[in-house]
Amino acid sequence: MKGFSKRVTQMISKLPAEQVVQLVDSLSAENETLYSILESLNTGLLICDEEWKLMQVNKAAERYVPLKVRSSEYRYGENSEYVWKIVEDDDVADFIKMCSERQKCNISEEFTLSTQSGAARIISVSIQLLVQKKEYAGIIIKIDDVTEKRNQEVLLRRMESLASLTNLAASVAHEIKNPLGSISIHIQLIQKALEKARKTDGLLPDTGFTDKHIAIVNEEIERLNQIIVDFLFAVRPVSATLELVDVNEELRSFAAFVQPELERKNISFEVHLEERPPRILLDTKLFKQVLINLAQNAIAAMEDGGKLLVTSKISGDRFLVAVADTGCGMDADTVARVFEPYFTTKAKGTGLGLTMVYKIIKEFSGDIDVKSFPGEGTIFTISLPIPQKEKLLLE
Repeated sequence: MKGFSKRVTQMISKLPAEQVVQLVDSLSAENETLYSILESLNTGLLICDEEWKLMQVNKAAERYVPLKVRSSEYRYGENSEYVWKIVEDDDVADFIKMCSERQKCNISEEFTLSTQSGAARIISVSIQLLVQKKEYAGIIIKIDDVTEKRNQEVLLRRMESLASLTNLAASVAHEIKNPLGSISIHIQLIQKALEKARKTDGLLPDTGFTDKHIAIVNEEIERLNQIIVDFLFAVRPVSATLELVDVNEELRSFAAFVQPELERKNISFEVHLEERPPRILLDTKLFKQVLINLAQNAIAAMEDGGKLLVTSKISGDRFLVAVADTGCGMDADTVARVFEPYFTTKAKGTGLGLTMVYKIIKEFSGDIDVKSFPGEGTIFTISLPIPQKEKLLLE
């Protein structure tokens, strides 16, 4: 269509009137088709010129964002309005105006609007460049209704939480059965001794006998209490205060903290960090807790010494932090269950350390991956989202 229009423009003066009429009709039909496509899109579009004055708007945009004028009544020309003056919602209008004043594009923001029925709708507003012939020709404001997507994400998180809680409850039930069984056995032994005394000479059992069994009962009660404390710790929501921080600074601080312990354990330590790291949304206290937990696991895996390596780097729109050791490693079955509550390979482990690591990283909207092979070591890789960059418009 583009090449056809250019050729017609070059030769229109040489064409007879009948062919000119046919060409105009053809172009009109083609234009009508493109207009119909624009109006049929589920994505709302506000198309502006270089000065951010509205040129065209489709029906989807009118559905998602209330406008002060109807698209059928609006005409682009000398009296054109700046697009933010036409948008009724103040928050959306202020966002668009801010992007215009600061000359920003490739930036998006989500807003919650109320429909006429009173229901809440979540929309995503994105600012993009309109480019013609490789030059800046205006702005495209893209509007998408993401309500269903966000609702599905909330539902999915609830289902994941429920499934996790179900597994956790099953683990707790299993943990509680052992001390309860032990308590029951030792109480039965005391009861039998008392019953025998009543039937014979009436003398109470030896003090050492009762003290031994009562001490075991008290130990098991304390164990039950610790199980409940750990359970509450595992199910309690993570309270994170997120702020933009330099992750490399946190890694350097962590390195200084853990260095003395590594030296005592005959473990060499290396840190290789990204030269120009982006600022990442984190809770510094919780992030330090994650690093310390991973370091403790690495130390436990290197009883005879070894090497711990901490690295950071940018990979696309993610910032990666890796903690690698040369310890005993884990088999595939252990790797698959390493983040499960109450799963541990340590004699005195609670099985909740890596569960909390997983919860914290998820609270940062990140991911954590583990790779390990028996006898070769383990690598935990934390993947954190890099906040969307705001790009200046072409001058």
